[in-house]
Amino acid sequence: MNAVHRSSAHICFVLREDPELADAIQPDRRDQAIASCVAREVRIPVGTWDGRQSVLRDDGIGLLVLEGLLMHRVGINARFGAELLGEGDVMRPWRDEAEASTLPMTIDWQVLEPARVAVLDERFTRQLAHYPQLAGRLFARAGQRARQMTVNMAIVHQARVDVRLHMLFWHLAGRWGKVRTDGIVVPLRLTHTVLSDLVAARRPTVTSALSDLARRGEVQVVDEGWLLAGDPPGELQAVDPSRSTSIQRRAAAAATRR
Repeated sequence: MNAVHRSSAHICFVLREDPELADAIQPDRRDQAIASCVAREVRIPVGTWDGRQSVLRDDGIGLLVLEGLLMHRVGINARFGAELLGEGDVMRPWRDEAEASTLPMTIDWQVLEPARVAVLDERFTRQLAHYPQLAGRLFARAGQRARQMTVNMAIVHQARVDVRLHMLFWHLAGRWGKVRTDGIVVPLRLTHTVLSDLVAARRPTVTSALSDLARRGEVQVVDEGWLLAGDPPGELQAVDPSRSTSIQRRAAAAATRR
């Protein structure tokens, strides 16, 4: 197991880092909001991370991911559920989820790509009184994360692992995908072990299923990450219609460039 890394703290201008939040402020007040909404920035290296042992305190909204990729895993009886978090997500890693559960469970955080997070602590929360629109945007982020977890649950209920992986990659493409002439690239370096947690399957089964997808030309490993060709799986439309529509637009754009 990787060592638990400590974080290093700096200061950042949250709305400059996250322009979507800045867009919530009226134009005539936006510059003032950008200048006043500052927070501690924490840099977290790749590896196992224990947010409870970091420099964070449980007296605010939580952490806003500015950059990087993290995986949150919850395990019961050596079986895991997992989610990916990236830029724009809000999280509270110091909350002890195990204490609130009647089942014995393990919780861990893996930093898959070097991360930067803004600490939206009590000081930052006081700024929301001056810019209440930000509160709505941040709560919407939390709602989006809950919705994505529900979609992940629906994906892992598919019987075949190759179908789960195919759906997962296209689901991730809706957020991270980049259109190329030969398809859509998901620029995430996800190992077979990480993928096995995300689709609730054993790693050897994931490796075999990825080989099947590659032989069919549907998912290929490329330098940037994963290349998706063809159309999104039809099952994704039933699971996540809005995300599927966005994906289909990207797939159509890729097709017109060929």
